[in-house]
Amino acid sequence: MSWNLPNALTLVRMVLVPLLVVVLLTEFEGRQILGMPKELVGAAIFGIASLTDFLDGYLARRRKQVTRIGQMMDPIADKLLTSAAFISLVQLGDVQAWMAALIIGREIAITGLRSLAHARGITIPASRLGKMKMASQVTAILLLILGRGPLPWVAPLGQIALWVVVAAAAVSAIDYYFRFQRLTGARVTDVNIARERRQEDRRRAS
Repeated sequence: MSWNLPNALTLVRMVLVPLLVVVLLTEFEGRQILGMPKELVGAAIFGIASLTDFLDGYLARRRKQVTRIGQMMDPIADKLLTSAAFISLVQLGDVQAWMAALIIGREIAITGLRSLAHARGITIPASRLGKMKMASQVTAILLLILGRGPLPWVAPLGQIALWVVVAAAAVSAIDYYFRFQRLTGARVTDVNIARERRQEDRRRAS
């Protein structure tokens, strides 16, 4: 098992997940933690965790520390963080359950397709739609958390961003599925062609 700074940042993101849930769902006296609104603390935790998502990938590429465990842990940490945030916001009444189900279901489906592609030796890069979904997702969660406490005026902006996330999640899932079909189909065709060529060479040699 190879541990380095990028992997450590990914682990930090995973550790912050239960802390975020506790801060969002626990009823603290006066709705404050150490004299600060709990929503502000929750937004800070989520913001720091989201920042590690950018930093671990950037540092891994820049320092050439891309590892197999890092590639496995990074998407898991992302999904744990966003899923925990959305489920907490559903519990708080800020996100409709069907929206969270669609967003989280999309993540599970994409993870499954990515695993199938990886098993066939195929890497499917993130699309612009996927990146837009991630950016709008972080924005929506931050605005919705802050809108519950110190900045109530940003709550409507959070709802708008949430609808962008839902649309981007649906469209990017369809796009990913068709790219999966195209890439895996092409790979299967190449394998079949190579197999036929080997069989033909063996017949000629015999």
